[in-house]
Amino acid sequence: MKTRSRFTLGRLVRLALLILGAVVFLAPYIFMISAAGKSQDDIFTAALSLIPTHFYYVQNFTKALDKVAMGTLLWNGVVVCALIFFFQVLVAIPCAYAMAKLKFRAARMMMVLVLLGLLVPIHATALPLYVAFDSLSLLNGYTALVAPFTISVFAIFLFLQFFRAMPDDLIHAARLDGMSELGIVSRVIVPNAWPAVTAFAIFSVVAHWNDLYWPLIVISKPGYATPPLGLMNFRAAEAGDDYGALMAATIIITIPLVAAFLLAQKRFVEGITMTGLKG
Repeated sequence: MKTRSRFTLGRLVRLALLILGAVVFLAPYIFMISAAGKSQDDIFTAALSLIPTHFYYVQNFTKALDKVAMGTLLWNGVVVCALIFFFQVLVAIPCAYAMAKLKFRAARMMMVLVLLGLLVPIHATALPLYVAFDSLSLLNGYTALVAPFTISVFAIFLFLQFFRAMPDDLIHAARLDGMSELGIVSRVIVPNAWPAVTAFAIFSVVAHWNDLYWPLIVISKPGYATPPLGLMNFRAAEAGDDYGALMAATIIITIPLVAAFLLAQKRFVEGITMTGLKG
């Protein structure tokens, strides 16, 4: 019997490229973990070493936890991301279902508007939104952090591609059983859309957990600070050039994102490959 070699030249080249890409993407996080365990003298030394000469993990993490209201920052991040994601899905799924499975004259125009909406960044609407929230006295609160992002054209586009791949016979069978369109969405579409929902959840949570631009505009009270804003305030008020403590605080802030992605990576890949976004 002929045995095929497990490692061909092409496979070894692809594996080497993947390892190189992984090292490039993980390098900042590795450096952050290394710096979190160093003293100031080790960080600013001329020699570059990932292994600290003296381990200052306990001191740096203790300072970060003492000087930063980490519980408040993490709670605000969870609340804001959860509310944004909930409303985005609540709006996007019915809209995407209607555009994918219902026939009406404005469907093509709505698709054009969705694509145009993908081109509009938050920076273009920040000033009028700020003026509106200020006139309504809604600054420094969860409403100002959540409301501008409750409608996501990216979510509509993502779910639209997923729903187009769903068989029409499934929906026709539900209509024959007497289900309304709302019942079809809630009892047929949503249970089958979890891969796409999970994939979008990663995009949404990462984007809004790491967002500094909008919270910096609408939040001035520490009690409503999101994780990036809290880190910026920590550096400005306490850490200064103490990069060890700053890196320790950054690790604490990023751990929830890393854990969430590791837990959802299988569904994330499924959602991407099933929505027509794969290369």
